[in-house]
Amino acid sequence: MTAPFTTLTEFRATLKAFDGPDMAAIAGAKDRNSQLTKPPGALGRLEDLAIWYAGWRGTDRPQITAPQVIVFAGNHGVCAQGVSAFPPEVTVQMVANFEHGGAAINQLAKTVGAKMDVHAVDLDMPTQDFTTAPAMSEGEVVLALTTGWNAVDPSADVLVTGEMGIGNTTAAAAVAAAVLGGSGEDWVGRGTGVDDDGLARKRDVVDAGLARHDVSDPLEALRCLGGRELAAMAGAIAAARHYRIPVILDGFICSAAAASLEVAAPGALDHCVAGHLSAEGAHARLLDGLEKQPILSLGLRLGEGSGGALALGVLKAAVACHSDMATFAEAGVAAG
Repeated sequence: MTAPFTTLTEFRATLKAFDGPDMAAIAGAKDRNSQLTKPPGALGRLEDLAIWYAGWRGTDRPQITAPQVIVFAGNHGVCAQGVSAFPPEVTVQMVANFEHGGAAINQLAKTVGAKMDVHAVDLDMPTQDFTTAPAMSEGEVVLALTTGWNAVDPSADVLVTGEMGIGNTTAAAAVAAAVLGGSGEDWVGRGTGVDDDGLARKRDVVDAGLARHDVSDPLEALRCLGGRELAAMAGAIAAARHYRIPVILDGFICSAAAASLEVAAPGALDHCVAGHLSAEGAHARLLDGLEKQPILSLGLRLGEGSGGALALGVLKAAVACHSDMATFAEAGVAAG
């Protein structure tokens, strides 16, 4: 199915029309969980994850057999403001590394048995510098959303979205500030490792973008301050909801893109869990704003979907225990 929208207004309507989880599947999963050969609650959050997953897959005894990791890449005009420790050319170079299997996310996806796809979103056409103009026109942001939507494999049973784009921590901080409130001081971090002067420039750049554009609407914030890879992740997360595919959010940049969906249509991220808490300083604040508890906290700040892929291993373990453990009756064990 191609994306069912051609404007931001239609995209917003798509978000608001999504159904919730299968409550019968959730009830059945809870009942099964109560009969498994373990003390009640002994598997802690793994039990909650399995039941959440069951609700979106529509069965009380789900399996994970076809996870998908998608890495989207984009270039940012705001790099002209000196907000990154690396030049924009690195985006193209890293895409080649992804395609040749040489990046961390390639190894992690392979480890957790996930299919990995890479989508470079118009790298030869950076977004506009959002301190001087909107990052994207409506047509451009809709095209990026569509790219993300169409990248999702309808047969996947879990989705992890990742990104690559020099300058995108600045764009993500600006989107987070616009969508959840605050200033550059609240949301800007060191990203790829800028020094103190670079950090101050990033804060000023975010504040300049917030002052220049009317970003009271979250999808307009994504258009005016975001990037093509952020919009593509948002489109993919929305497509996953359409296909009832659970999503594991990656780090700060992915979460900022996702936040635009949640504020545009409350509940739009109910099919998502936070894979990890990254070392980018404002990620904790962002997850608090989304009311998402991270599965892992390992000090990661790589992006690429790396934290989400690692959390996929935990989710697979949760679902395997839930669906493949014996019940007390099956094992001939007294329930006590």
